Amino acid sequence: MIFWYSGCGNSGFVAEELAKGLNQDLVFIPDAARNGNEYIVPNEEVVGFVFPIYAWAAPKIVTEFIAKMRFEHKPKYLFAAVTCGDETGYTYRTFGKFLIKQGLKLDAFFSFKMPETYINLPGFKLDTLQSEKSKIDAVKEQLPKVITSIAKREQGNFDELKGGAPFLKSYILKPLFYGLLISDKPFNVNDSCNGCGKCARECPLHNINMVDGKPRWNGNCTNCMSCYHRCPNNAINFGKQTCGKGQYYFKK
Repeated sequence: MIFWYSGCGNSGFVAEELAKGLNQDLVFIPDAARNGNEYIVPNEEVVGFVFPIYAWAAPKIVTEFIAKMRFEHKPKYLFAAVTCGDETGYTYRTFGKFLIKQGLKLDAFFSFKMPETYINLPGFKLDTLQSEKSKIDAVKEQLPKVITSIAKREQGNFDELKGGAPFLKSYILKPLFYGLLISDKPFNVNDSCNGCGKCARECPLHNINMVDGKPRWNGNCTNCMSCYHRCPNNAINFGKQTCGKGQYYFKK
């Protein structure tokens, strides 16, 4: 069984490919989490978590959901497969330690470098079209190897993309990032918004309502940027930081 979360489709693609290659069922974490109760996992030999890296760590929606999971029997093999624009920091360490607190053991960790989606700060920008294609092509070549590793129950930290100063990023900057920068208050729409409601439909957390033909954010946001990137008119911006920076989401 593979539990996954994705905002702009990168991790969704990886989760689907892993599920097909390993013949595993998929569970979308936001849908499962909406029940608000404990999630009971049946007897599963293999359990995987697939998610994007947010501020050099696992997204809170993922860790909060896992904290409410209850296993009928502990999985014999547990893996994580993460996507990032460039770096994972020390996610392998922090996620592994988090799982230990839940009585679980992280057997394998796989990293996939995918096109950038977070552009909410000065200096943050999307990949070029050429870079997007290069990253996606590389991941398509990488996936069969990862599927083979999981099928063989190989253990370890594979395809490490921790980058420079990982301790600073995962242990110091990550809490500051979540405390100061994760908010939906800066979101706004310009006059090109036609009220189509796609932003509300595509929000994985169901955090957007349409009010008088315009989106309204309701305070439960992870800054996944799905609303921004999927808007057909590029009418949504995060303050002024995203103006003119273009859009990206994974297209099958």
